[in-house]
Amino acid sequence: MKSPRAKSPRANRVFSDDSNHRFGRLKNSLDLDDDYDHSINPTADPFSQELLPNHSPWSHHAPSSPTPSDTSPKSHQNRLMGSLVREDGHIYSMATAKGLLYTGSESKNIRIWKSQMEFSGFKSNSGLVKAILIADDKIFTGHQDGKIRVWKISDKNPKLHKRIGTLPTIKSCIKSSIKPSHNSKHGDAISSLCFNEDCTLLYSVSWDRTIKVWKISDFKCVETIKAHDDVINAVVAGVNGLVFSGSADGTVKVWRREMQGKGTKHFFSQTLLHQDCAVTALTLNTPESTIIYGGSSDGLVNFWEINRHLRHGATLRGHKLAVLCLAAAGSLVFSGSADMGICVWRRLGNDHLWLSVLSGHAGPVKCLAAEVDGSSSEDDRRWILYSGSLDKSVKMWSISEQCPPEEVKIERGESIKSSGHGMGQRASFSASNSFSFC
Repeated sequence: MKSPRAKSPRANRVFSDDSNHRFGRLKNSLDLDDDYDHSINPTADPFSQELLPNHSPWSHHAPSSPTPSDTSPKSHQNRLMGSLVREDGHIYSMATAKGLLYTGSESKNIRIWKSQMEFSGFKSNSGLVKAILIADDKIFTGHQDGKIRVWKISDKNPKLHKRIGTLPTIKSCIKSSIKPSHNSKHGDAISSLCFNEDCTLLYSVSWDRTIKVWKISDFKCVETIKAHDDVINAVVAGVNGLVFSGSADGTVKVWRREMQGKGTKHFFSQTLLHQDCAVTALTLNTPESTIIYGGSSDGLVNFWEINRHLRHGATLRGHKLAVLCLAAAGSLVFSGSADMGICVWRRLGNDHLWLSVLSGHAGPVKCLAAEVDGSSSEDDRRWILYSGSLDKSVKMWSISEQCPPEEVKIERGESIKSSGHGMGQRASFSASNSFSFC
C-alpha cells in the first residue's frame, strides 16, 4: 500500500506541467454548511447586471448549421459555435439535459444556460462545485466540502431551483457523531458522481479514497467502500451491477453489486489497470454501456470491452499532457486535456479512428458534456459538445459523426491520415497494435 503523500505547495496546484503529476488535490479552504441557498435571478445577480434583455453573453464563432440538403464535405466539418467567459473562476463541472446546460465553478454559483442565453441559476455557501448530475427534475451537485446538495426544479417555474436536501442528512450526521464508525460524510472533496442503471442509487467518490453509495429514495448512505490507496478521481456505473473507479494510485477497479437480503452490497471484482500514472477520468459509451474508457495523467486513453469480459481493447494516443475529462456520444468519444486540446475519436466496431483536435481554450480542459443537436439530419448526425476550462471559459462546438479525419503530422514531419496505424502516430490503435503504459 502506498503511503499518503506529504503536504507541499505543489499539492495545492490544480494542474502541473509535469504530465506524471497526480491530479486532484486542492486545498480545502472552505468548510461552510449551507444554512441557506437561493436561486440566482439573472436580472439581479451581480454577475449578470451587465446583460441587456435578450442579449446573449456568448460570442459567436461560426455561421448557422448547413441545411439538410447540403451534402458537401464542408457540411460535415466540426466547428466552434460560441464562447462564454464569466468572472466565476475556473470551470470545474458541467452537465446538460433537455436543452439546458449547467455549469459549476470555483464560485458558489451553478449557472443554467438555454439557447446560449443565461436561463437561471442557483448557489450554495459550499464554494467550489466539483460535479453535477441531472436526474429528471432533480440536480445533484458534489462540492469541495465533501457534501452533496440536491436541488429540485419548481413545477410552476422551471427557472426556480429549490434545495431539498444535503447528503449526508442532519440525522445521519448526528448518528455518526455518536457512532463514528457510521460516519457517512466524505472526509475530503467530492470528485465525481454517477447513478446506477435505474437511477435508484447514487455513487460518490472523494479524495478521501472512498466510494459511498446513497439511496435516492431517502438520501441515506447505505455503504462506504474503502476503494483505493490514493485520491479517487472518477466513478461510472454500467449495466449488470458493475461500477468502475479510477484513482491517482494508477488503478481502474471494478466493483460488482449484489443483492443481500433487502439491500445491496458491493464486492471487489478485478483491477483493469495498474500503472504509475494517475487515472484522471472515466466514461462509458452511451447508450450501450459496452465500453469503458479511462484517461490518465500520461495523456493516454485506454478502453476495455465489457461484453468481451472486460478485455483490454487498445490505447488511444492523442495528447501531450494529462487527460482531464472524457465524454462519449453516439459513435464519438471526446477527451479533454491539460494540453488545452480536445481530441475527437469515432468508434468503428472495436477500433477507434482519430478525427481531429478541437483547439481554442487558453487553459486545461477540465470538463465536457454533449447532447444531440436538434437541427441535425439523418445524413449528418450532429452533437453539441460543451467544454469547460481552467481559462474560465465555456465553449460550444458542433460535431458531426461523419466528419472526415484531419491530416496530422508525426514527429518526422511526414503528413499522414489519422486512419493509419503504427507507433508514433497521433491516431487510432486497434487491438492488434502494440501499446504501452507510462
